[in-house]
Amino acid sequence: MATTQHQRAPGGGQPPGEPVRVPFPVVDEVARHCAQDAEPSTVHIEIHLPGRVDEERLRSAFAAALARHPRALMRERPRGPLARRYEWELTGHPDTDPVSFPPCAPGALERARAGALDRAPALTASPPLRLDVVREPDREGCVLLFTVHHTALDGPACLRLAATAAEIYSDSPAPPSPAPARPAAAPLPRQSRTPALARPAQVAPGSPGPAPVPGNAMLVAELPVPRRESGAPYTVNDQLMVATALTVAGWNRAQGAPGADRRPLRITMPVDDRTRGPEMPIGNGTRLVEVGFTAAELAPGTDVVALLRTTAERTRALKAQPRPQLGHGAGLLTVPLLPVAARAALTRGLRVAAGPWTSTTLLSNIGRIPYPLDFGDAGRATAVWFSAPARMPRGLTFTTASTGGRLHLALRWSRTLLGERDGARLLDLFTHHLAATSSEAK
Repeated sequence: MATTQHQRAPGGGQPPGEPVRVPFPVVDEVARHCAQDAEPSTVHIEIHLPGRVDEERLRSAFAAALARHPRALMRERPRGPLARRYEWELTGHPDTDPVSFPPCAPGALERARAGALDRAPALTASPPLRLDVVREPDREGCVLLFTVHHTALDGPACLRLAATAAEIYSDSPAPPSPAPARPAAAPLPRQSRTPALARPAQVAPGSPGPAPVPGNAMLVAELPVPRRESGAPYTVNDQLMVATALTVAGWNRAQGAPGADRRPLRITMPVDDRTRGPEMPIGNGTRLVEVGFTAAELAPGTDVVALLRTTAERTRALKAQPRPQLGHGAGLLTVPLLPVAARAALTRGLRVAAGPWTSTTLLSNIGRIPYPLDFGDAGRATAVWFSAPARMPRGLTFTTASTGGRLHLALRWSRTLLGERDGARLLDLFTHHLAATSSEAK
């Protein structure tokens, strides 16, 4: 997405008078329409460091990072009942200090993780994110735990902020800009045989308990990156995609879900074409595509190597096709012909009606972390976990990143769909199926 950048007065200063206004892009507006307190739309990121950061240096470094990326310094502008647009105000400076140092205490990390899933930062204060620096008495080092309001920012944009803060904190020059995502040489013709309008399978309910608490729960795990044979036509992302599809298909069969042996699966996959350098546009910059699988392809005893090759063809073709971030229909919902309140009610109604056709699950693979995340005397990041919202009706997301040759997986689910034991079982299934995609398993 080409996000609108901060506007400056002649000479580079802050414009006089009111803050600069930026109309919500399509992704932000749709997310704002569908926001709800029961399942906050948050992105959680945690960066594990071997040492501990200095409080004042980190506060100063993160404030300087926000100044270098002024598009993150936004808040939602108040509007009247007949307003036809949501608008961001670019404030030029934080309304509140987003950095906090909770007390060093046992269980601090689990509490911070729970808070990241349960409480979204306010959109009415700039910036719409929090950074908790978590320390525990029985753990060395610290964890930088970000909570991001997904209406305003996505995970890669927040990671860019963290990378800039690390460069400032350690007083080290920015490394060369990583290359953007590898483009396909040409669109490939082979697509899923799944009919475009076929109703996809949904994740079968587990055992959330007699009175499940609304919101999300999460498990994180560190796994080996699956190996590939030299010259293999598929990527680690394709291996993750196949493991995700086999996991959900196996789960649905085990739960006795109606149509588990007939309905196709569709897995939403974010595609991010932005540069990762200091000039990276800040905001919600990914576009969503759906990778389809037929029920027959995911039946027990499937040829995993053949499925990997087929999946690689599909994902390369999807990445190569130009497409609006949320598809062609979403743009129509944000045309400002009606007041925002009326469009919001229409969007929410359509979301409920389209629930049975929502994709089965989401796999968001950040890939190899493209920054050193070097915080000087606190050290370089040893692990980075992300998690994406898992709102119903989808209710389950898989998010992965790799650091230091290890794969960091976050499994996040809606507590109205699954319970803690269900999450653990799904993690076991994913671990098993991911290992089956490795060249060492052939």
